[in-house]
Amino acid sequence: MQNYGFASDPYVADGEPGPASGLAIPAEECITRVLSHVWVNAEYKHLVLKASPKALTARPGQFFNILCPSPDDGDLWLRRPQSIFRVDRAAGNIEFLYKCAGRGTKGMATLKPGDDCNVVGPLGIGFSLKPEWKNIVVLGRGVGLATLGPISQLAAENGVGVTAILSARSPDLIMVDELFEEIGRVERVLDSDGSSAVENVQCILEQLITAKIADAFFTCGSNRLMLLMKEQGRKHGIPGQVAMEQIMACGLGPCYVCVKTFEVNGHKELRRVCIEGPVFDLQECVGW
Repeated sequence: MQNYGFASDPYVADGEPGPASGLAIPAEECITRVLSHVWVNAEYKHLVLKASPKALTARPGQFFNILCPSPDDGDLWLRRPQSIFRVDRAAGNIEFLYKCAGRGTKGMATLKPGDDCNVVGPLGIGFSLKPEWKNIVVLGRGVGLATLGPISQLAAENGVGVTAILSARSPDLIMVDELFEEIGRVERVLDSDGSSAVENVQCILEQLITAKIADAFFTCGSNRLMLLMKEQGRKHGIPGQVAMEQIMACGLGPCYVCVKTFEVNGHKELRRVCIEGPVFDLQECVGW
C-alpha cells in the first residue's frame, strides 16, 4: 500500500493549482500571501495572510507551522509554530499576533505585504465549549492573550459571557484588549503597579466564582497563572483548559521534540504538545 504520510498538496493562493492527488486530511501546506504586517508595540507584530479554504477551518487554540525567512546569513532549518489569533472567514484571511524573540520570529518579521508565506496547518487539538457553560473566564499573559482571543470570540457568538483577565508587564504590552472589550468584561493586571501579583489575581477569580460567572477556565501564557487557575479550578470544581507553548521541530508528532509531562489519574504521562495538544485539560498539566 502506498503511504502518503501526513501531508497534502500545496495550495497556491491566487495561483494555478497542480494536479490533484485526491488526498483530504485536516492539515495542508499552503502558500499564502502576506496582506498586512505591522508592529503593534515594541515587541509584537500582527501578521495577516490570504488563506486557503482549509486554513480557514482552523479552530480556536490550533496553530500553524510557518516557514520563516532567515534574518541573517545562516539558515533556518525548522518552521516556527504560531497559534491562531483570528480567522476572518468572510475576507478569507488568517491572522497571527507574535513576539519577535528568536531568529525564527525575527526572520518572520521581515515578511512584507505581497510576499509569499508558506504555512502548514491547521494543526493540533484546539479549545472546546460545552453547552452547559454560560460564563467563562480567560486568563492570559503576553502572547497568550492572542491565543485566547478566538475562544473568547466563539463563546460570545454562542451567547456565553466572557470575563478576560489580561496580564502584562506594563500597559503598552496589554494587547488586543479592544477585542475582549467588544465581547465581555475586561480586568487588566500589570507588573508595573503590582496588580498582576498572584494574590490579587486570586482575589479576582474568587470574586467571579462567588458571583457564579465562572463555569469554565481557559488560560495561556504564564506558568504561575496557570497553576493558580488549576488550584482554583480543583478547589471549586471548575473545569479548565490550557493552551501550552513549546519548542517544536516537525509539528506533526513523529519527532517527539515537544514532549511534556502530564499527570493523569495520579500517574505521570508524556504527551506531545503538537499533536496531543496544544490544548490540554487544566488539571492534568504539571507545569508550563
